[in-house]
Amino acid sequence: MTIPKSVLAELVQEIPQLRPQIYFKSSLTALSHAIEDQVLASSDQPLVIATFQQERFYRQEAHRYRRIANLTSQVYVLAAPETAFKDSSEYYETIAFNIKEILSKEWNLLVLGQQYSSCLICNEGFNSGKSDETSELIAMDQARRFEGIWTFDRQVCVQAAELLLNRILRYRPQLEEKVQAAREVYSINLDVEMGRKSAKRKSSSNRRYLKKASEVVTQNPQFNDPFAQRLVTYLQASQYKLLKAYRSIAVQEQKQRLINIISNAMRRSLDSDEIIKVAVQELGEALLACRCLIYQCRALDVTATITHEYLSSSVTSVVNQEWPLQDNPLFQRVVQTQEQVSIEDTSLLPNYCLTETPQSSKVQAKNCIETLISQWKIKSWLMVPLLYQGRLLGMVELHHCGSCPHNWSDDKIDLVEAIATQLGITLIQAETYAHLEELNQQLEALDRTRSNLIAITGHELRTPLSTIQVCLESLSQEPDMPAELRQVMLETALADADRMRHLVQDFLTLSHLESGTVEWNVEYLPLLECVDLALSSIRAHHLQRDLPNITTQVSTELPLVLADGEWLVEVLSKLLDNACKFTHSEGTVMIGATSNGDNMLEVTVSDTGRGIEPKRLEAVFDRFYQEEGALRRSVGGTGLGLAICRQIITRLGGKIWAESAGKNRGSQFHFTIPIVSNSEKMERENQTRRKESNS
Repeated sequence: MTIPKSVLAELVQEIPQLRPQIYFKSSLTALSHAIEDQVLASSDQPLVIATFQQERFYRQEAHRYRRIANLTSQVYVLAAPETAFKDSSEYYETIAFNIKEILSKEWNLLVLGQQYSSCLICNEGFNSGKSDETSELIAMDQARRFEGIWTFDRQVCVQAAELLLNRILRYRPQLEEKVQAAREVYSINLDVEMGRKSAKRKSSSNRRYLKKASEVVTQNPQFNDPFAQRLVTYLQASQYKLLKAYRSIAVQEQKQRLINIISNAMRRSLDSDEIIKVAVQELGEALLACRCLIYQCRALDVTATITHEYLSSSVTSVVNQEWPLQDNPLFQRVVQTQEQVSIEDTSLLPNYCLTETPQSSKVQAKNCIETLISQWKIKSWLMVPLLYQGRLLGMVELHHCGSCPHNWSDDKIDLVEAIATQLGITLIQAETYAHLEELNQQLEALDRTRSNLIAITGHELRTPLSTIQVCLESLSQEPDMPAELRQVMLETALADADRMRHLVQDFLTLSHLESGTVEWNVEYLPLLECVDLALSSIRAHHLQRDLPNITTQVSTELPLVLADGEWLVEVLSKLLDNACKFTHSEGTVMIGATSNGDNMLEVTVSDTGRGIEPKRLEAVFDRFYQEEGALRRSVGGTGLGLAICRQIITRLGGKIWAESAGKNRGSQFHFTIPIVSNSEKMERENQTRRKESNS
């Protein structure tokens, strides 16, 4: 029973003069609520038809439709079932359709009364040719885009009603008698036939339709009341903001894509020629430049040989040309300011660029720049330096060679500067290639840290923030929310707020440890007491989760340890928390301790969980390290826990390391901590006895 064509497509086919517009989910939500509120506020008994893409969307609005059903008997709700939604006539007519039906991509709401009418007929998935990456980037809940019609025109509403009623009968033919009654009460069959005849008689349908729509807006009191006007204004402003946000996201996506391409080229090779070749091609194509040049040079160079360029059609190549630098006033300006120079119209260039040139060199500089402009047909010019720590390594030049000036927007300049920053790093790497082995490892770690930090911040901060925002918005906007659901919303928001608190606390803890601002309170402590405190913290933290079997093998006869109790408990808690997170509830976690004979106590936390690849045993203590990869991990966390543990143990005079036989073969984390020697123990006992005798 699959229906291949959407309601919107059928409606436009029946009324060709309709022109669908683009809407966002936030706009459609506001419109739908306004239309539903209009029904609830009126005394009319209209026909109401609503389609929901998924049952979960229907559940959010179910209580509103029960209220609407108290006012009119002609209410039809369609949705794709996920759990309990099914064909029913309990409160109103519910119609279930297959998830593969095209209705699962639609957002339709129709109200047809005796005195007023309105409809919203939309289809999701409108594509303006954006890349898959961009589409994924903007496919956030409120930014989902629909193409459709929103109107009060009765002719359009009647035709939409006929199409939707036909769909209803396809799914539930037993409703034919009720649907026929609706057609008679609201004159649907008659109005549709009259509309078709009227459409055939129109010779200038588009102009007449627009005129009619304008008259509807003018004559319809729904439009003239202040609420409707404010609603339209709000929707227009909201869509403008969303489009502006989309453009900003698209620019950021383009910048990140180019940076990633160059970063990937950097990882594949340290050959500067190969990297510049990739960069000049991608940058030229992205900015639609007539010519893009990237060349290496120094501040005192007289000329530079052009070896890499991007060219559009009908533009002369400058490859293998000696490009003047010393006599080029634009180049000299970049060297002096270490900033980009952009010229929209080179016909104004001589007077502009020669104002800061010494009098003795003005003629030579003017001849040089005029020759370049004339010979290579440069109408608009952008130069961005490749710098590293204030040192000039090269130059990026973009030329437009048409007859009209080209405006170098801030977005384009920012993009080129971002690429130039990456290239500057690349060139300094190539220059020091002979000594690059150790530096490469540091840069890879920094890149991994940066990527993980972005991913973790995006996931661990944005996800709970989004959840909290949704919960608070729901509580604010839905005063009739059931008490049970309200409690769920509050508990969810509180849980995610606590999750964010732990994330921020980890960041602050590591920052304090690395900066050396922590005040240590070192004292003699029994290890077992610290273990018990850590276990208590773990069990309290995982109340909602079945923990693996945790066993303790810490003798009470062990010597005291010399440590800061609070920080030692922190280390034990984080190691136990890690072991529990990566071990199934059927597994085992064990904590033990032995004296290693070097005035040190060795503590071991072992588990039967996921294990670690041997080559990554040292990397797990790096900041933001994620064993599974930051974007694919199945458990939350900042990747800072083990880095914090290493900082604490090192400051307490011990060391920490990990052992594992490999994936799914468990892991063991060891650390050492100083213990009280016999002489120190005797001295401590003597001090205690003296205190007791004095008292």
